[in-house]
Amino acid sequence: MREHYIGLMSGTSLDGVDGVLMAFEANHAQVLTSASTAMPPDLRTALAALNQSGPDELHRASVAGHGLAQLYAEVVQRLLQQADMPASAIRAIGAHGQTVRHAPPGPQHATPYTIQLNQPAWLAERTGIAVVADFRSRDIAAGGQGAPLVPAFHKEVFGQTGRSVAVANIGGIANLTALPADGRVLGLDTGPGNALMDEWCQRHTGHWYDAGGAWAANGTVAESLLGVLLAEPYFQQTGVKSTGRDLFHAAWLDRHLAHHPGLNPADVQATLLQLTARTLAAGVQGTDWRGQAPETLLVCGGGALNHTLMAALRACLPGMEVETTARLGWPIDQVEAAAFAWLARRCVQGLAGNEPQVTGARGPRVLGAIYPA
Repeated sequence: MREHYIGLMSGTSLDGVDGVLMAFEANHAQVLTSASTAMPPDLRTALAALNQSGPDELHRASVAGHGLAQLYAEVVQRLLQQADMPASAIRAIGAHGQTVRHAPPGPQHATPYTIQLNQPAWLAERTGIAVVADFRSRDIAAGGQGAPLVPAFHKEVFGQTGRSVAVANIGGIANLTALPADGRVLGLDTGPGNALMDEWCQRHTGHWYDAGGAWAANGTVAESLLGVLLAEPYFQQTGVKSTGRDLFHAAWLDRHLAHHPGLNPADVQATLLQLTARTLAAGVQGTDWRGQAPETLLVCGGGALNHTLMAALRACLPGMEVETTARLGWPIDQVEAAAFAWLARRCVQGLAGNEPQVTGARGPRVLGAIYPA
C-alpha cells in the first residue's frame, strides 16, 4: 500500500528548514518533491541564544518554538502545492524540531535530557495532518544518547549487502554512519561540522557562512591552535557518543583563542575547517570495519557544499573517494528531512526507529510522540 509522509528538518546550522514529501511502498522510499526556506535572522538569533542559559528562557523558548512551527507549516503548504495533493493524502509529518540543549548520559550529566523546540500540536492544528515529534526522548529514557538517529535510515537507503558503506552528514555538528559489510550499523557524532566555522564567519565577515569555503581557502592552518582544539576530551572518547552546541560554541573557541592571540581571522577559519575534516576522518579511520573498509565516503548536509572542506576530507582519507549522496540520487539537502519522514512512518507503524549499537540504548525503541490531526 502506497503511503505519503512529510519530513521536516532544521539542523544545528540554523540556516533554514528543509522539507520533503515522500512516497513509501513496501521497502521502497521515494522523494516526490522537496522545499526549503531560509531561517529569518531574528529567529536564528533567538534559537542560537537558547543554546546557553539566559533570562526568561521559558518564554523565549516558547516564542521561538512557535516561530519555527510557522516555518514548518509554510514548508508543508509548499510541498502540498508542488505535489498537487490535499492534506488528507498525507499520513503524518515527521517534525524533528530545533535542538537547543543536548545532555546525553555521561559523567557530566546527572540527569540526561535533550530538548528540541517545536510546537507539534499547533502544527497539526494548522496543517490538518498528524505530526510525529520528540524523536530523541525515548532513546534517552532507555539509556541511550538520543543521537544520532539517521544511521537507521542510512542503512535503509545506502546499505549494500556484502559491502561496507560510510555516510557523513555535515550540518552544524558532523555525524558519521558506518555500515560494515557484515551488516552492523554503527555511528556517532564526530564533533563540530559547520557550527564553529559559521560562528567565526559571522563575527568577522558579517556573512552567515563561508560560501564554498572560499574564505578558509585563503587562510593557513594554525597547527598550534589545531593541536589544542584536537585535545578536547570529547575527541578522545570511545564508544557511543553524541554532542552539540552545548559543547562546541563560540565561548569554547574563544577560550582556546585567548592563548593564541594575533591570529589572522582567515587562518582561524582554515583551522576550524581542518578540525572538522580531521575529526570526521578520524571517525572513519577509527571504525572497526573488520578488514573491509569502504571505498567511498558519501557526504550530505550543508558541509557538502563547502568545496574546501571536501578537499580537506579527501586529503585526510587518501585512497578513499569522497563524494556527495547526490551520486546515488539523494540530493544533499534532502537526506535528513527524508530520515524524519521515515522515522515518523516507523512510529506510526509501531516499529523501532533507533539503532542500539549507535545510541547505546538498552534495546530497540519506537521513537516519537503522535499528535493527531
